[in-house]
Amino acid sequence: MGSKVSAPILIVMMLAIAGLGGWWYMASQPQTAAPPPSLTADAKVYVRNLRLSEVDMKATASYTGATIVEIVGKITNNGDRVLDRVELNCVFYDPYGQVVLRERVPIVRSSIKPGETKSFRLPFEGIPGSWNQAMPQLVIAQIQFA
Repeated sequence: MGSKVSAPILIVMMLAIAGLGGWWYMASQPQTAAPPPSLTADAKVYVRNLRLSEVDMKATASYTGATIVEIVGKITNNGDRVLDRVELNCVFYDPYGQVVLRERVPIVRSSIKPGETKSFRLPFEGIPGSWNQAMPQLVIAQIQFA
């Protein structure tokens, strides 16, 4: 003789399973972080006073055997304001012009005075293999004034 499960118990079990499935789905979705701050109106105007120079790219092997791509260069503040921080968006593309990596990195972490030039070094590890091996696009993403 088979046991019979009453309809209300069956409904509760189905709702519990559906609820757990919904919770699992929501918990497994990537959490979206707030977008990083963008250029203020003052920063958009000031960008023309910043100059990147001697920008070069090289690849080296890390102690683990992974390839590290480094972008080195200099930034000059040709304006009349002291800057506390400057960040770049580095955009890497594949041979078809599709973005394979976009990373926002600081190139100035301490003050840079008017007329001053500072060197920067940006190491990247784990760039997708579909990258076209060309210099990434470098776009000033944020400027913080002193």
